[in-house]
Amino acid sequence: MLKIFLASHGKLASGMKSSLDILLGGSENITIFDAYLDDVTVQEVIEKYIEGINEDDQVLMLSDLFGGSVNQVMYTYLDRPNFKLISGVNLALLLELSVRDKPLTDSEISSIIEDSKNTMKLVNYEEENLDKEVDFFN
Repeated sequence: MLKIFLASHGKLASGMKSSLDILLGGSENITIFDAYLDDVTVQEVIEKYIEGINEDDQVLMLSDLFGGSVNQVMYTYLDRPNFKLISGVNLALLLELSVRDKPLTDSEISSIIEDSKNTMKLVNYEEENLDKEVDFFN
């Protein structure tokens, strides 16, 4: 089974989970941790989380910022079988990963990452489209 552990500096992780739950109506395979809000460390939370992982589970650890302190702690768990780390998470990435239920190959993960990057756009105002229905996906 695919399991997701999302951690961030502050409340970004819980905010993203809240948005995801609104969009999907729930997300059972995602565990979140908002770091640095109290004395509980990322390492303590991951250690407890690992207790519930089966050997055939794939764990995707998601962090908010590449090279940040949360990411650095998560990196130390990459020596475990079936653990992957993705940094720079956005809602599009989380949404796509959360609807998957079985382990993903590195190629599939890379493709999902590329797709999520492509959802970031500079959206310009076009007055002539004000009264028209705009197709944002083309």
